[in-house]
Amino acid sequence: MSHGALQVGFYRGKCGFADVEAIVGGVVSAQFFTDPSLLASLIRLHFHDCFVNGCDGSILLDGPDSEKTASPNQSVRGYEIIDQAKDAVEKICPGVVSCADLIAIAARDAVFLSGGGIYRVQTGRRDGLVSSADIANVTLPGPSITVPQAIAAFADKGLTAVDMVLLLGAHSVGVAHCSFLSERIHNFKGSDQFTVNTLRSRCPINAIENTVNLDQNPFSPLVLDNSYYQNILLRRGVLQIDQELGMNRFTRPIIANLANSVDFPARFGAAMVRLGAVGVLTGTQGEIRSSCRVVNKAVKKDKSG
Repeated sequence: MSHGALQVGFYRGKCGFADVEAIVGGVVSAQFFTDPSLLASLIRLHFHDCFVNGCDGSILLDGPDSEKTASPNQSVRGYEIIDQAKDAVEKICPGVVSCADLIAIAARDAVFLSGGGIYRVQTGRRDGLVSSADIANVTLPGPSITVPQAIAAFADKGLTAVDMVLLLGAHSVGVAHCSFLSERIHNFKGSDQFTVNTLRSRCPINAIENTVNLDQNPFSPLVLDNSYYQNILLRRGVLQIDQELGMNRFTRPIIANLANSVDFPARFGAAMVRLGAVGVLTGTQGEIRSSCRVVNKAVKKDKSG
């Protein structure tokens, strides 16, 4: 696997005069005007893809035992947006743009539309051929993971503790289902009474499908900013891992720094670039899928009868 083969503007000139990133941006922007909440889903989709076997688009593959069927991924959304982006680029430039790159580009655009600034996305990934629910269950960190466990999980992907805290800043947008908060409801260690009351009112017994804003700032639940860190310092972290970051002696100074920083967008973007380089396939590795939901052999078989 080669990280160095990724580059900014990889598709420039490979599709004639067509701008691949602009095409994807048009699809994501259209979604922004119909359902802004899906922007957070695209960022999460990128994270969940990269954390299992690397950023290879394997989370997009359908199948009875594929990654998307694993418990941590069952609430992941945004697949249909990647499908739309794939259809759009295939019409202009068939067989060139990988599904893995479409996820990375869409996540970058989602960050921008969520107010998180713009960063230069690296492309050149190839699509993986394997997708297993067993792998996803092993490597995806859950909401009740401890800080040392989280640091170890990110280090296993070549990411630092600072990268981890930055990337968890994505929790300033989006929601968590009450089903992910079951342990949290019974353990409010380190939280203020406001958060306790909010979570208990939003997540009564037998209401696991209810959702809670991950950012308890009522003025910016859909804006990617540093209010996530400010809330943690106020003891208003929604997920247990969020609040634990503010209590851990190693990560609390990082949280405090970001809570008072003006350069969070730039630092978050740089962390997203580093995330996007995890375990990538490049060159002749993998393939460029015709459909993001199935490997090419399956596509050819379906077409032939």
